[in-house]
Amino acid sequence: MKIKNIRTRVVRWRGKTAPLPPHFCTNPMDLLSMPEASMSTFTFHGWLIVEVFTDDGLVGIGNAALAPPVTKQVIDLYLKPLLIGADPWDIEFLWQHMYRKTMAFGRKGIGMAAISAVDIALWDILGKSAKQPVYRLLGGRTKRRIPVYASRLYSVPLGELAAEANRYKDEGYQAMKLRFGWGPSDGAAGMQRNLDLVRTVREAVGDAIDVMADAYMGWTLDYAKRMLPLLEPFHLRWLEEPVIPDDIGGYVELKSYGRIPIAGGEHEHTQYGFRDLLEARAVDYIQFDTNRVGGITQARKISALAESYSVPVIPHAGQMHNYHVVMASLNSPMAEYFPIVDVEVGNELFWYIFEGEPKAQNGFVDLDENTPGLGLRVNEEALVNFEVIE
Repeated sequence: MKIKNIRTRVVRWRGKTAPLPPHFCTNPMDLLSMPEASMSTFTFHGWLIVEVFTDDGLVGIGNAALAPPVTKQVIDLYLKPLLIGADPWDIEFLWQHMYRKTMAFGRKGIGMAAISAVDIALWDILGKSAKQPVYRLLGGRTKRRIPVYASRLYSVPLGELAAEANRYKDEGYQAMKLRFGWGPSDGAAGMQRNLDLVRTVREAVGDAIDVMADAYMGWTLDYAKRMLPLLEPFHLRWLEEPVIPDDIGGYVELKSYGRIPIAGGEHEHTQYGFRDLLEARAVDYIQFDTNRVGGITQARKISALAESYSVPVIPHAGQMHNYHVVMASLNSPMAEYFPIVDVEVGNELFWYIFEGEPKAQNGFVDLDENTPGLGLRVNEEALVNFEVIE
């Protein structure tokens, strides 16, 4: 079996999008405190579909959500020439070849997103070739079903927030995550508004449901240090990305206080980046996203490394490429799940592009034992709602 072609398509949503109110979600742009730097500039309404074709008729599907046009160029110009004619079963060699070819400019960020998308597609081919779901190639089933947490609660009017949290509780979720809406430039008043968000969700769902909160890189170390004692009474399962990913020292300091578990890694890359986090004792939870971190080839290595440090891995974003990794790892107690909603920030676009993503039932998702590969298909009919760039 040989790789005969690779097709990349950028799809850009051209339908309606839900309007985002001010302070919908903190993000790194907040610290700039300028009108042109807002949440609206931090949304993404495009996706990259990658299909790897073999000479025996198999098609592997991968994807990337970060900067799709640039990621497409990296694949088309730098990765595709390395892969045509190669045997997809040589997956470790192919990963190393892509990594070392692009190392000078791509070992983090866009280059790694491109490698991730291709690598996911290659694992899909391996599963289809072996007539097994990918999680069986990674070690098999470690849990009957995957517990998932509802991940959508944003900074909206408190009544709406409480109603949404209650709905997730009624649907059977045992955990849910909210986003903060205010950061350092909003001062002490903004801190109180953040506390109102957390208090509202906690009071809505009670103490028997895990609640997590995400700052999405929008805080400084100083601000996070002030927030920690204020948040402590709400018994958060974790505080996510309180500072930018390059501030490993900040992560270490916040974790050392022991007030609230600290989660991060959504914007870290490869086993080397996570080795640094683990050796520094910087996080209580690791949250790589398989379609950013280096694909399944890296995800499985990072999962093993994290297990040796007794640090759980709960990947960012759910989706099939993460669910297969979670299913095969005892060190991954649950996964993130984006409920199906109208298009808003862009996280939900995969529901509109692919078929086969498992839908949560009573707070769990399951993976079909009889579907080989990842179990995804491109919904070609639905792409009429997108601008497609090949």
